Amino acid sequence: MAIFDLHVHTVRGSSDSSLTPEQLVNEATRLGLSGVCLTEHSGGWEQPEFDQAFEDAGLAVIRALEVDTDMGHILVFGMHRYVAGMHKASELRKAVDNAGGVMISAHPFRNFFNRPPYNTNLLFPKGRQIPESASDAANHPLFNLVDDIEVVNGSNTSQENNYASDVATALGFHGTGGSDVHSAHGLGKGVTIFNRDIKSESDLVEALKAKHYSPGFRDGSGNVHSLVDSP
Repeated sequence: MAIFDLHVHTVRGSSDSSLTPEQLVNEATRLGLSGVCLTEHSGGWEQPEFDQAFEDAGLAVIRALEVDTDMGHILVFGMHRYVAGMHKASELRKAVDNAGGVMISAHPFRNFFNRPPYNTNLLFPKGRQIPESASDAANHPLFNLVDDIEVVNGSNTSQENNYASDVATALGFHGTGGSDVHSAHGLGKGVTIFNRDIKSESDLVEALKAKHYSPGFRDGSGNVHSLVDSP
């Protein structure tokens, strides 16, 4: 088994983060995480500096991306750099397929329940018809492009995460978890639990494609709970 935080931002690749590599490794080790994914906004890490920063980490640290697209933010695993046209989700899908990677919708229902003018959800912005139910929301074209959706995001409200979980169920998705931290506080609040060891990027991508995981969360006492049983 492996417990991963699939959604982490550091100072190296995300300008809105204060989390240093040293803080990340220390906190992940303290929490007993098997690994973390650096889903940087700008790509950020080149291989030599990445190796230097994490070669003695004692846990799996994997480079990834969080891409801002015309259909919201998307986590990408198996790619390390931006390519032309990736701001369109349909073009991102092509690039990810070419790289043999995986793409997951990040926090798809953040701000979905806020009252105007704070209802700034990226999938259903002002002027777009608001779905009446989770099954209705599942018809959004984004969900035909991604491999899964994030249903536990440590920076979301419980209502937003629960709705994402309902949409995932309607789609037949497993759902993933990640903290979306930009500092050491809250790391591992959302996790993805794999039923196999994950030691490398290729292990991670293979397990994500095989759906050998379940979303989970860490409670106030530090205990990790799975939302569903891993297949």
